[in-house]
Amino acid sequence: MTDSKKILLRHKSVLSALTLILAVVLIFWTVSNPAIVGVSASKRQLPVYCVQRDDKVVALSFDAAWGNEDTQTLIDILNKYNINTTFFVVGDWVDRYPESVQALHENGNEIMNHSTDHAHFSSLSTEQIVSDLQACNKKIEEITGVSPTLFRCPYGEYDDHVINAVNSIGMTAVQWDVDSLDWKGLSADEIEQRVLDRVQPGSIVLFHNAAENTPQALPGIIESLLADGYTIVPISQILLSGEYIIDNNGRQCPK
Repeated sequence: MTDSKKILLRHKSVLSALTLILAVVLIFWTVSNPAIVGVSASKRQLPVYCVQRDDKVVALSFDAAWGNEDTQTLIDILNKYNINTTFFVVGDWVDRYPESVQALHENGNEIMNHSTDHAHFSSLSTEQIVSDLQACNKKIEEITGVSPTLFRCPYGEYDDHVINAVNSIGMTAVQWDVDSLDWKGLSADEIEQRVLDRVQPGSIVLFHNAAENTPQALPGIIESLLADGYTIVPISQILLSGEYIIDNNGRQCPK
């Protein structure tokens, strides 16, 4: 091989290496650039995790899917402090405990949709999701006379097509930004501390109606929130009316 050919091959190798380096840098810049990431993320369909609020208002919520031994105790605690919350109930739970659904409603609590049988919604088609939501809504409305407007995804699982399906029938998907983790068997003190450490204006707190130590933790949480100047309301009263956006963190914000 002549010297000129060796030089030409060397130049081609250097050029290929530089091209590869530039391509890697461009990919890294594209992925890391906040403006581009923001545009991409803004296209995601998100449920409401919390709400942008200037006033000290917080919503407590309970998921009811299986047990029922503590529901009346929770009602009594809420009544003691004259507050109302939101219960997301599964249709099968409604079938098993219609008297509890009625009691929750009669005591001023919201009864909202948590699916018909706690399926993994991401594995369902849009038609199946809509049918499931409507079936659960019907069960609740037959008892309370009120059709739910809010929905909480089973297992907290969702993707774009799940949220689009929920939105398509005029419902709003709601998650939480404060998880009590009461379902993990935490002590009452641990549940209370965990919630109070994380609450902020506009928070939505997740509890479960059949968690072991929630009834023991709830009074201390309520008393501390009230003493700190918070107003405790059902979720529908914390959500914004009119036009809004949901930011990349799931916070509902006014437009």
